[in-house]
Amino acid sequence: MALFSREFIAVPDDHKGQIVYKWPDITIRKFTHAIVNADEVAFFVNTGQVVQTMGPGRHQISADELPGLGALIDVATGGNAYRAELYFVGTREYTGFRFGGRVDNVEDPRSGLIVTLRVFGEFALRVIDPVRVMTNLTGSVDVTDNERISGWVAEQLLKVMRTNVTTQIVREGWNILGLSMHSADIEQSAIVAANGQLEPYGVAITRMGNFDVNLPPEDEAELKKLAHDVRYSQLAGGFQQYAAGEMALGAGQGMAQGGGANQGAFPAAGPGLGGALAGLGQQPPQQQQAPPPAPAPAPAAPPQPAPTAVASSTCANCSTSNPAGAKFCMGCGQTMAPAVRHCTNCGTELPGGARFCAGCGTPTGA
Repeated sequence: MALFSREFIAVPDDHKGQIVYKWPDITIRKFTHAIVNADEVAFFVNTGQVVQTMGPGRHQISADELPGLGALIDVATGGNAYRAELYFVGTREYTGFRFGGRVDNVEDPRSGLIVTLRVFGEFALRVIDPVRVMTNLTGSVDVTDNERISGWVAEQLLKVMRTNVTTQIVREGWNILGLSMHSADIEQSAIVAANGQLEPYGVAITRMGNFDVNLPPEDEAELKKLAHDVRYSQLAGGFQQYAAGEMALGAGQGMAQGGGANQGAFPAAGPGLGGALAGLGQQPPQQQQAPPPAPAPAPAAPPQPAPTAVASSTCANCSTSNPAGAKFCMGCGQTMAPAVRHCTNCGTELPGGARFCAGCGTPTGA
């Protein structure tokens, strides 16, 4: 018995950081001393049930001090050992666990664009009910591995965020590009919602750090471009004005760089671009104004008709020959047909009674 009394059971130094540590031997000698640190609770478990709890301190493993062990005597050892699993559960706060991943596809309330939301960060974990950890969590997770426990908690955290964060964005109308200003609200609500899921398992998230809700690079670039276009079109007075301004800026930059291919951009753009340029009121300093077009040459005057010989006219009534220009017949006094006149400036034939030439506008003197 003296030899047994000198045997001790405690969490080894290289396992002090484990949330749950299982003693490797399931046969515990009688009168061995178990040392439970101030931030630990120890349990004897048999067939999945907690049969004895030991708080912080030094405990002698015997049925006299720990009555729950009375039914666990190992007959094969002649009653000198108890056959049970011994667990040490840490009750302090454990930090530095990371989580992250895709949350969900959400619609940006401002632009209507569908984007993929992601969340990353760290969290701290504490055991709030060691008995529930042993009875409930051990059936779902390998509790002897911190990574398994933290990974399982991270999965529960992402699950509640898929509904919690999306609901907040829709309800509050938060701009996706401005979610960083709401990080504190999202973080607090995520902790509350996650702990509601973790409570039956005896663990809880105490706090979070480096919390970040963001977008994949391609979604963020597309959303920023859309926001820029919408804002710029509002400043320009409309989308058509914005498009015209973008075309004008591109053509102006090409001309400033001496690109000859852009010289035809302004005529091809039509009156819409011309109006936009007039509204801008500025031209690139390198662009030189074209000289005014030369005046069109005056139309050439039609050739003057050659002078004709004086001809006589015959009276239609009596066939008397009358000199050219006679207004009345010398034979019968009948009115003669009016003589044909021509413009003295351009030679255009003039109808009777014309006061101005129809070809050049010269007064006829009639």
